[in-house]
Amino acid sequence: MGTSSRKEYLAAIRTRYRRAGRRGKAAILDEFCAVCGYNRKYAIRILNQKRRAVRRRPGPPPFYDGPVLAHLKVLWLATDQMCSKKLVVAIRLWMPYYEAEYGGLDPTVRAKLLKLSPATCDRLLKPARARRGPKGKCATRPGRLLRNVIPIRPDKATMDRPGFIEADTVAHCGNSLEGQFAWSITYTDIQSGWTDNRAVWGKGATGIVEQTRDMEASLAFPIIAFWSDNGSEFLNDHLWRYFAHRNDPIHFARSRPYKKNDNAHVEQKNWTHVRQLLGYDRIDKAELVGTMNQIYALWGLYQNYFSPARRLVAKTRINSKWVKTYDKPRTPYQRLLDSPHITAEAKQNLTAAHETLNPFHLKKEIEKKLRQLFHDLQKHEP
Repeated sequence: MGTSSRKEYLAAIRTRYRRAGRRGKAAILDEFCAVCGYNRKYAIRILNQKRRAVRRRPGPPPFYDGPVLAHLKVLWLATDQMCSKKLVVAIRLWMPYYEAEYGGLDPTVRAKLLKLSPATCDRLLKPARARRGPKGKCATRPGRLLRNVIPIRPDKATMDRPGFIEADTVAHCGNSLEGQFAWSITYTDIQSGWTDNRAVWGKGATGIVEQTRDMEASLAFPIIAFWSDNGSEFLNDHLWRYFAHRNDPIHFARSRPYKKNDNAHVEQKNWTHVRQLLGYDRIDKAELVGTMNQIYALWGLYQNYFSPARRLVAKTRINSKWVKTYDKPRTPYQRLLDSPHITAEAKQNLTAAHETLNPFHLKKEIEKKLRQLFHDLQKHEP
């Protein structure tokens, strides 16, 4: 008999035991010891114990009650489990769309959601947080032919405007780098955080140049500098000529070998924009690259228009500790609108695109496409 069953049995016979006479108590005690396997003296003691009164939690009732927590979880999951510092900003941005999608909220609940602090979000969401999954494989292979032509990126470049792009690739190889499989390219603007992703089959130079050209055409600002790691997918003649052989050449530079922090902005986007979305599965069917690019088109709108991000503004060393200071979370779209280096026409186009979007509708379309992608991937498995 399990512990819970013994407790239920004890509660059922305790009142009957206390009301019984001497012979009745002996019979009940014999039965109780035989069923539960208790020592007789221990059984007598627990049968005579008084029930403990259920004590109310001391102090005032919780301010953030059940309805607030229920809505907070929906918003947190809808925003792809943002950290709390960004989540409190996203709640204010998403609230009109949330009420349009799920109906108007009680004014008291709405006010409490808008009043949440990052620390309170952490405390309320602690039971629901998930652990990070496994890490993927590093597939960067050095391109040696152009190392003397493509310089190392400057250590202290002035990046006071949009247009400084970092690029990196992510391999969808599963547990093995053998054979051909899909790759994702991540392009991140350092100043605004605007990020675009593209999928290619393999990492040949032709596919990389085509997707880079398509990415450049979609930006609301010109590219000033293009910085990558030392992988052969970037350090090749095709991409170098694309940036160098034009009327206004783009500064093409590379990071220091084995120094991942040189491209820290795009490295962190590899997690938030690729791994969080597609995971670590092997995608080894060329026909699925088109579906991946459809997903990335929706994902880019969702991330750039509705996902706040923080930027590091200061880093100070105090004794042996580094203290980092960040600005207030804002979306890349908001940062571009606030930039004096973006033309009025480009800002109008961004605003017009933003007015046609709804984050909840985008999430539904993304999830629909993801189901299709993984269904087709499983269908092709032997």
